[in-house]
Amino acid sequence: MYKQLRKEKPLLTPDITIMSVGTEITYGESMVPDDGWEQYLNHKWDRDVVLEETAKFPQLSFQSSTEQRPHKVSFFIQKGYAEEVMKSLSELLVNRGLDVKIIYSGGICLDILPLGAGKGEALAYLHKKFKADGKLPTNTLVCGDSGNDTELFSVPDVYGVVVSNAHEELLKWYAQNSKDNPKIIHATERCAAGIIQAIGHFGIGPNISPRDVMDSGCKIKSFNPGHEIVMFYLLYERWRRAEVENSDLTIHNMISIAHPSGILVHPSGVEHSILECIDTLVPCYGDKRGKQFRVWVDRVSSSQISSDSWLVKFDKWELSDEGRHCCLTTVLLNSKFCSLRLQKDLLW
Repeated sequence: MYKQLRKEKPLLTPDITIMSVGTEITYGESMVPDDGWEQYLNHKWDRDVVLEETAKFPQLSFQSSTEQRPHKVSFFIQKGYAEEVMKSLSELLVNRGLDVKIIYSGGICLDILPLGAGKGEALAYLHKKFKADGKLPTNTLVCGDSGNDTELFSVPDVYGVVVSNAHEELLKWYAQNSKDNPKIIHATERCAAGIIQAIGHFGIGPNISPRDVMDSGCKIKSFNPGHEIVMFYLLYERWRRAEVENSDLTIHNMISIAHPSGILVHPSGVEHSILECIDTLVPCYGDKRGKQFRVWVDRVSSSQISSDSWLVKFDKWELSDEGRHCCLTTVLLNSKFCSLRLQKDLLW
């Protein structure tokens, strides 16, 4: 399901993914599975036995095939039956020699997993691996909206946020277990906005999305080549969607980032002046107004190659009615002191 979603929405490539209620850990764009985690979950787990025993409960109905995984069997169940079924089913599976965990969430979903599985256990497993390699993250923020997220908040040394639109079972758990824990908050914002709110609350990173900065002339406070790339392509997207003013100032802001001798090399090998490319962009103002059109950059990495130069590599994506397209891009940025703003700017 995650792979399908990536084809439909602008998503960044994660370094590590924990999916399927913590039963799967994968690495990188190719989503290489963690074999050690899979072997660990195989202990006292037999999916066929789970299917045999759950077939005895007519109150259970299978979720879609995309929700059924090697170490996760998922059902829908009406709230009134959940407690009784979970108790009886747990006893049956124990008698069959299995060690399982049954998680009820969202007021309707029931997941059966190996006992050692779960989002919290998967995160703790990764922390243990990072620590062994001397690479334990300085800050970890866990975020939840349903009952199957509760275990995340028990992982040592993490910050946590329960978003405002969380389901009843998680809100109840929070009130009983973490209301007085200063490292776990109940956000006033919903969904991703609640996560951003928590980042700001705990002071563990930037809590303003570039998409929330509508002033095209806004300059970054920190000197960051990667951020410069993001802001330029966001301005490009807004120009074509007519979300910025068609003014001399906006055009000046685009031109100001171009080095006078800057060259754009097309994938075909044809070279164009960057200033000429910006000139050809001016008539495109609003050509994507009211249409599906998003631009984003992914896998941004930068290397400082001299005292005032950075080589930045990234994937530049465009999503439109014509489909999704990617261009692997390399940019050489040079710094130049701006006497008007008394700060360094980056030139393409």
